[in-house]
Amino acid sequence: MSPFEVFLVIVLILLAVFVAISVIRAVRIVAQATSIIIERFGRYQRTLGAGLHFLVPFIDQPRATVDMREQVVSFPPQPVITSDNLVVSIDTVIYFQVTDPKAATYEIANFIQGIEQLTVTTLRNVIGSMDLEQTLTSRDSINSQLRGVLDDATGRWGIRVNRVELKSIDPPESVQDSMEKQMRAERDRRAAILNAEGVKQSAILTAEGEKQSAILTAEGEAQSAILRAQGEARAIQQVFEAIHRGDPDDKLLAYKYLEALPQIAEGDSNKMWIVPTELTKALAGIGRALGGEPQPSTTFPGRATASDGLDVGVDVEAPTLEDPAEALERAKAEAAGATREAETARPESRSGAAATKPPADAEPTGFPPPAPPGGFTQGGFAQPSPDVEPGSSQR
Repeated sequence: MSPFEVFLVIVLILLAVFVAISVIRAVRIVAQATSIIIERFGRYQRTLGAGLHFLVPFIDQPRATVDMREQVVSFPPQPVITSDNLVVSIDTVIYFQVTDPKAATYEIANFIQGIEQLTVTTLRNVIGSMDLEQTLTSRDSINSQLRGVLDDATGRWGIRVNRVELKSIDPPESVQDSMEKQMRAERDRRAAILNAEGVKQSAILTAEGEKQSAILTAEGEAQSAILRAQGEARAIQQVFEAIHRGDPDDKLLAYKYLEALPQIAEGDSNKMWIVPTELTKALAGIGRALGGEPQPSTTFPGRATASDGLDVGVDVEAPTLEDPAEALERAKAEAAGATREAETARPESRSGAAATKPPADAEPTGFPPPAPPGGFTQGGFAQPSPDVEPGSSQR
């Protein structure tokens, strides 16, 4: 092959490569949500959207490819001074979207850096007018103010700020310790208040329960006392009616009287008691009921009458009486305390129990007081005379 032919082949190869490169540069495929800025001879020519586009080779040149999707940028912590001269570190997150690729390309060299610096300055202005307490509790207000300022400033850059968030607000460690102590003290105070309220409610409920219990107990005791009194009254009434319906005779009454004597004698505090005059009559009735002894005559002591079933004029041996002192001692031992019970039960039957007192204006004679009818006195107690009715001796 001659040198000319070799040269021709080389030229053809170079021409083919040039054509291929020109075709490749003339055809541009743009992806979705992406824009390409095209310049012709250094000037802005057009913006390519998504799809297939043809360019003039070596004349139209792509300047920048802009992502049209919403972007998220997190900025490092920034020290900010509050109005009460406390330095806090605040992390921010910016959500923005490019709305005009041409403005974002030609109006600012680096819109990410511009947004960051604008966020820092705006944040310092906003936080500088608040104290620490407001800063910690006003996140929404801070976010709204930052978004408004950034959206106005970045509008001419072809960027829309959709949202601004504060990731964290970190006060100094000393302030954090003080805040923790304050929070702990506040919680302790609330716990103490709740505990006191609980104790108060418990005491109130306990008092109300005790009050209701006392009222119910008193009502129950009152009802019980009323029912018990009604039952005793009915029992007494029924016994009284039964006694009157049975029409008891002297023998039964004398026997019951004798049964009551031990109960009358009970009691350690009784030092002296008086034998009632009815006791001899009751004992006489008991003797007649048990031994069948005839009724003696009160007209002639020691003599029987025709009403006794014996011949009149026949001598009947008079009963032998005990020594009055011995009878008195035995009666004291068997019926101690009979005075109190006898006075309560039968006040009208005590007329012959004690010796008759002389009048207050009577002159003292130096002699013992006269014996009551049918008896004599010894030691201040009335004793029956030896000529009393048979069977009426005092026990």
